[in-house]
Amino acid sequence: MEKSEREIDILIRARYPIIFVATYEEERFSSFLDRLSKQQNKRLLVWSITSGMQKYGETGVDESTRDPLAALNCAEKETGPAIFLFKDFHPYLSDPSVVRKLRDLSSNLKSTYETLVLVSPVLTVPPELEKDVAIVDYQLPDREAIGKLLDTIIKAVSSRGTIKLDAPAEVKEKLVDAALGLTFNEAENAFARAIITDNALGPKDVDRVLSEKKQIIRKSGILDYFHTEEDIGSVGGLDNLKAWLEKRALAFTRKAKDFGLPEPKGILLAGVQGCGKSLTAKAVSNLWQIPLLRFDVGRVFSGVVGSSEENMRKAIKTAESIAPVILWVDEIEKSLSGVQSSSFSDAGTSARVFGTFITWLQEKTAPVFVIATANNIDLLPPELLRKGRFDEIFFIDLPNQNERIEIFRIHLMKRKRKPENFDLEALASASGNFSGAEIEQAVISALFDAFVDNRDLLTGDVEKSIRATVPLATTMSDKVRNLRQWAETRTVPATARRIGIAEQGRKLEF
Repeated sequence: MEKSEREIDILIRARYPIIFVATYEEERFSSFLDRLSKQQNKRLLVWSITSGMQKYGETGVDESTRDPLAALNCAEKETGPAIFLFKDFHPYLSDPSVVRKLRDLSSNLKSTYETLVLVSPVLTVPPELEKDVAIVDYQLPDREAIGKLLDTIIKAVSSRGTIKLDAPAEVKEKLVDAALGLTFNEAENAFARAIITDNALGPKDVDRVLSEKKQIIRKSGILDYFHTEEDIGSVGGLDNLKAWLEKRALAFTRKAKDFGLPEPKGILLAGVQGCGKSLTAKAVSNLWQIPLLRFDVGRVFSGVVGSSEENMRKAIKTAESIAPVILWVDEIEKSLSGVQSSSFSDAGTSARVFGTFITWLQEKTAPVFVIATANNIDLLPPELLRKGRFDEIFFIDLPNQNERIEIFRIHLMKRKRKPENFDLEALASASGNFSGAEIEQAVISALFDAFVDNRDLLTGDVEKSIRATVPLATTMSDKVRNLRQWAETRTVPATARRIGIAEQGRKLEF
């Protein structure tokens, strides 16, 4: 029995008269309530607007009890232990007569062995009933339930003889993880679609199952499901950060859990603009084979009083419902820059939203790995940097000579050019203060020049483009210097310092 099911069992046995269960999984919840009613030796009577009140499992229509008020009167007259399940009852909670009747029943049912259970995907409780109704969020299927479902589908398909499925254990585990956050029916459909696509179950089917989650995210309106083709090989340099991430690639597996390893919480990537912070966030999704959600904190704030806090809770709940997942908060300092003056500017809304977020960062138990990026550390609230919010804070500096060579190689290959045809050492030396993004733009600009001249790209074209560019590190030298000083004692360098390299310590003069 899952946590929410145990809670419902306790509430019924504790004689709570009215329970409101918020879930889309009406069929799965009804099956659970049927099993529970049998365990407690109670009758289960089910009501809907289309069929009226009848015993669970019966078909037909009882016209006399289709009216909500008539159904409640019927429940009141019932004698003996019973559970009454009312499906999609939320539209009728705006009717004063229905609300009054529920309040009467709330008092009367306490002296009986009867319980009213309202089930609906829309949680609506009128103020008059707030003290009389217990609210329960019915959990989505857990890993064990999804695993049993997958085994059942594999067994059913294999027994027909047309397709023999024998997925390796590691593929099954990834498929189950990919389906977490889906309803039972959604997971069943996703597995069926994966099997039908290629008559097999393999690593490619993980992406097919993950695609089902896009619908959940799209409906939330606050989170974006971010599909990326970038892999860790697209990130030049940052060997310390890459090694840290690669060590944790299996952190969300059952093997890691059995070994005693905790699931990583997240990282904060601070550094110079254009040096690969956002690119790294995208690459981690492919490295770990788990979905990437982009959290736009700006969408949390809206004009309706109280809705900003609710939007933050909704975003967190959505992310947790499809975990394991990566939650990417880009340029987090811009979203939280108004926290300090919140009590004067927005009646404390920003502070409350921020408080909800950092408390969740500290206390969360769901496998949601947070990657936050920041360019301007002066705007970061001190509370965010406290130990325990993130596993590590990495500083991403301007690339060194070797990293620039690697970045040039990556971007030339992306543009279908052979790196060995270019003098990468010369290009790296010429682009001393360039960020990764500036190197990419230099290559693209040179490609345009070569295209206009109707010839192939040459090393000289890229050098010319480099000479025509004034890097950000030069125009904003003071900010870059201050950023490095701040990072010296507060962060872990994303690039390992190499003894003997002339650029060690990045002692640049501007």
